Amino acid sequence: MKKLHLLLIINLTLILPTILFAQTGADSIPNVITLKQGVIFALRNQPVVRQAAIDQQINERDIKIGLAGWLPQINSSGAYNHYFKGSPVASTTPGVVSNIDEYSSLGLQASQIIYNNDVLLAAKTANYSRLYYKQNTLSSQINVVSDVSKAFFDVLLSQKQLNIINEDIVRLQRSLKDAYNRYQAGVVDKIDYKQATIALNSELATRKQTAESINSKMAYLKQIMGLNPQAKITLAYDSTGYEKEAYIDTNQTLNVNNRIEYQQLQTEKNLKNLNVNYYRLGFLPSLSAVGSYNLVYLNTRVSELYNNSFPSAYAGLSLSLPIFQGGKRLQNLSKARLQVERASLDIVNSQNTINTEYIQALASYKSNYTNWQILKQNVDLATDVYNVVSLQYREGIKTYLDVIVAQSDLRTSELNYYNSLFQLLSSKIDLKRALGILSVDQ
Repeated sequence: MKKLHLLLIINLTLILPTILFAQTGADSIPNVITLKQGVIFALRNQPVVRQAAIDQQINERDIKIGLAGWLPQINSSGAYNHYFKGSPVASTTPGVVSNIDEYSSLGLQASQIIYNNDVLLAAKTANYSRLYYKQNTLSSQINVVSDVSKAFFDVLLSQKQLNIINEDIVRLQRSLKDAYNRYQAGVVDKIDYKQATIALNSELATRKQTAESINSKMAYLKQIMGLNPQAKITLAYDSTGYEKEAYIDTNQTLNVNNRIEYQQLQTEKNLKNLNVNYYRLGFLPSLSAVGSYNLVYLNTRVSELYNNSFPSAYAGLSLSLPIFQGGKRLQNLSKARLQVERASLDIVNSQNTINTEYIQALASYKSNYTNWQILKQNVDLATDVYNVVSLQYREGIKTYLDVIVAQSDLRTSELNYYNSLFQLLSSKIDLKRALGILSVDQ
C-alpha cells in the first residue's frame, strides 16, 4: 500500500503542473501586447471565429450522417403475442382446432444500398461542403484580423493624441508661467496672462475628452479580441516599425480568385449544380440488397415457448421506382436550375464589387500615403518655428499671440501626422483585404 501511495503521489506531481499550465496558459495574454499578439489571441478566443470552427465540426458530423447510408444497415426485431382467440398458425389436421396460443419471434434484418440518389448526393457534396465551411472559418478569421488591427491602431492613435496634448499642456503651463512673470514685472499687461490661462483650460478639457475616448475604444478592442473586459492590457507602440509597415507595393494586380468571398460563391454554385444533377437523376430507381434471418416460437404454454424454434432466412434485391409524383421532380429541377443561374449572377456582381473595393482601397492608400509624407515634413517645420518664436518671445521680439499660434501649429501638425500614419496603416489593411492577401497566419 505504501508503494501504491508513493506511485500516486509521483504521478500527481508530474501530471498536475501540466494540467494547470494547459488551463492557465491557453488563454493567457501578456500585460503589454503587440499587434501580432493581439491578433493571435483574437483568432483563438473571438466568439465568431470559435463559432465558425464549431460550424465546421457540425458540418463534418452532417457529412458522416449522410455517408452512413452507404454502409450496411442492420436491424433486429422481437415480438411476443398471446392469443385469446384464434391461433397464429392453422392446424395441419382437418377438423381439428389448433390450441397454440403463444407466439414469439426474433429476427435480424440487413440491407445494403447498391444505388440511391440521396446517398449519392451526400457523397458528391461532401468535399464541397467541407470546403465551404473551411472557407467560412477563414472568412471569419480575416474579418477578425482586419477589425482587431484597425481597433488596435485606433487606440494607439488616441493614446498618441493624449501624449501630444500632455506635451502641449506642459508648454502652455510654461508659457503661462512666463506670461505671469512678465506681467508681474510690468513688461506686459494682463492680456498675455489671461490668454495663456484660456488656452491651458481648453487643453485640459480636451485631455479629459481624449482620455475617456481611449477607455471606450479599449473596451471595443477587448470585445473583438474576445478578451475579458476586466483584463488590464497596454498596447506596445513602435514608431519605427509602424512606419516601415506602412509601405505596400501598389503595382500588384487584382485577382478576384484570391478573395475568400468570391471563393465561397464559387463553392455555393458547385453545390447548386450538384442539386441540379440530383433532381435530373430523380427518375432512377433505388436498388438495395436485403436479407433476413428469423426464428419463430410456437407453443401452448409460455414456460415452454422457447423450447423449439422454426427458423427462416432469405436474401434478395429490393427495387423502388418512382413513376409519377405529380410533377414534383420537374418543378424541383427547374427550381435548382434557376438557383444556379442566380448564383452565377451573384458571382458576376461579386466581381464588380471586388473591383470597386480594390479601386477605392488603392485610391485611399495612395491619398493617405501622400498626406503622410507631407505631414511628416510639417512636424519638423512646426517644431523649428515654435522653438524660434518661443525664444524670440522671451527676448521681447515676438508677441504672445505669435507664441500661441506657433504652439497651435505644432500641436495640429503632430496630431495630423499621427492621424495620417494610422489612417495609412488602416488603408493598407483595406488594400490587402481588397487584394485578397490579408493573411491570418500570424
